[in-house]
Amino acid sequence: MNDSENKPLLENAYTPLEPGKTYNPLIPAAARIPEITWRSTSWGIFLCVIFTVASAYSGLKVGQVMEAAIPISILAIGLARVYNRRSTVLENVIITGIGGVSGSVVAGAIFTLPALYILKLDPHPVETIFIGIAGGCMGVLFLIPLRRYFVREMHGQFPYPEATAITEVLVTGEKGGSQARLLLEATVLSGIYDFFVTTFQVWKEFVDFQFIPVVKTLAEQAKLVFRFDAISFILGLGYVMGLRSSMVLCAGGVLSNFVLVPLIWMIGSRFPDIAVYPATVPVAQMSAGEIFRSYVRFIGVGTIATAGIFGIIKSLKIVAGSFAIAARAFRKGHDGGLERTDRDISTITILIGIILSAIGVAVFLGKLNSDPVVIACGLGLAMIFSFFFASVAANAIATTARNPVSGMTMLTIIISSVVLLRFGLSGTSGMFFVMAIAGMVCTALSVSGQTITDLKTGYWLGSTPAAQEKIKFLGVIAAAAAAGLTIAMLAQAYQFGEAVAGDARVVLPAPQASIMKALVEGFMSHQPVAYILFGAGAMTALMMEMLGVPALIFALGMYLPLELNTPALVGGFIAHWIGKKSERVGGRRGSVMRERAVIIASGLMAGGALGGVFGAALRLFPWYSETNIRTPFYDNELMSQIISALLFIGLCLYLWFNSVRRVKERQS
Repeated sequence: MNDSENKPLLENAYTPLEPGKTYNPLIPAAARIPEITWRSTSWGIFLCVIFTVASAYSGLKVGQVMEAAIPISILAIGLARVYNRRSTVLENVIITGIGGVSGSVVAGAIFTLPALYILKLDPHPVETIFIGIAGGCMGVLFLIPLRRYFVREMHGQFPYPEATAITEVLVTGEKGGSQARLLLEATVLSGIYDFFVTTFQVWKEFVDFQFIPVVKTLAEQAKLVFRFDAISFILGLGYVMGLRSSMVLCAGGVLSNFVLVPLIWMIGSRFPDIAVYPATVPVAQMSAGEIFRSYVRFIGVGTIATAGIFGIIKSLKIVAGSFAIAARAFRKGHDGGLERTDRDISTITILIGIILSAIGVAVFLGKLNSDPVVIACGLGLAMIFSFFFASVAANAIATTARNPVSGMTMLTIIISSVVLLRFGLSGTSGMFFVMAIAGMVCTALSVSGQTITDLKTGYWLGSTPAAQEKIKFLGVIAAAAAAGLTIAMLAQAYQFGEAVAGDARVVLPAPQASIMKALVEGFMSHQPVAYILFGAGAMTALMMEMLGVPALIFALGMYLPLELNTPALVGGFIAHWIGKKSERVGGRRGSVMRERAVIIASGLMAGGALGGVFGAALRLFPWYSETNIRTPFYDNELMSQIISALLFIGLCLYLWFNSVRRVKERQS
């Protein structure tokens, strides 16, 4: 191992540089150590595929994509120890860079592609894979010219929360082996737990406490229904989100389920023979879930769409300035004579890549519609939006670690639908065409945000930008293939969106894709639009903005079923309590508590999602049945729900004590 890898980052790594000062990375520009190797590339692709599969399931389940880069950086440190020549820090950057593409490509895929299945358009897996590859490549290509501005020129001006975390993990690599084992332990535990509870009839996955008479009375007579999905990966997700975000998410669910549903029931039950649009049956004949799906869901759609528009408006100044930045970067893109740590792939290569991407997109769109004008229009929309949003995504990730993917994708759908309708494109063919464009743009902006994180990490550590940029394309291809095939597999085993009469398959909510489907369907099929419900959602988003509440998180809570919000709140409270305890302990000991808790929570998310995917795979076999493994008490609501609740409490205790108690014992 190069001695320079044992040095800490310089004190000015995270702060603005004083006049005349420069930042010297961990690995000097003159150093030549292994970076792109068979080891780093193969492990990166392997982890990229694994986390892509896990992220696709979790995103379709609760609308939240697992952030893979941090867990993969921890695993990279652990993997470095299994070789006679320990992997260099730059090899670990490559592993993290390839693997981290998984979450961004999955976000682009699950936000859009499941809408095609909900619309019964049944895309071929090759089509879904191409959409991911095209969008991902455009995201990388359009981001490269902005690297010097965001990474070097603005040194210390942007916090880069995620890149900071990854960098710290890789720098403190000596502790990475034990952290990797801890992550693996939590992943295995969570994977086994969620696999059995979601695949077989061992105990109830959902807890509603309706075995208690007063709770059942409230559910039947007032439509006040509480449900709790007692699985591990939502617990881990809530921990990573933190108390504030999980409370905002759950607050949206409280408004939908404990305010709007009972209110609609109270009014609608007075008219037992009248069905009010968009429902087809009277409210008096509906369950709480049916009221939610028929009315409240559309209010949630309006809230999310409006919150996304607010995000775009806030970013307009950044977008306008980014055009000048991109133009200057292209003019100065020649790398001859630049030091290794400031060398991008050449501008000519970028231009060739953009041209090839444009040709590929044009050919793909040509297979969907033969009108040259429509093809040219669709190509222009895809390329312009991808370029336009790359800088927005980079700035958002650099400042808040949040990428406004939903809002920008919805804006793409709305504008694309309005434009293409003028050229006579409508109906199911129009829906497929628009959703293909939206899928490419969504993937492009998501990959752009992840790429800037990777490049900033490499800048601090001394990677070669050109090397990082080249391997990004490998990650995009691997992640797009894995995501496309996983979504196709899940579409066979599950229903996306909401339950369809006569279909007994389990439902995966796919919340963002359901929203995109509602948008494109309303525009392209000329169906009546529930403007009052959308308007009520818009006003709700406006109120959240006026109150300073994260409107998109609140809106997602309104749209998601309550049972997917409540476990996240538990994880948020545990994060709050561990944070308080670590502050009281202080010093290195307190820091280790927080680090271990994040690692365990990441393992719960990864393992739980993988367990769900394995369960989905079993459903594809004809011999599979939920009753293949069935406990004698499964149908006993009292016993089954109590066992489920107790086991979930056990997961909470595992998270707490492995973060706190064992740290005390080790350091005592």
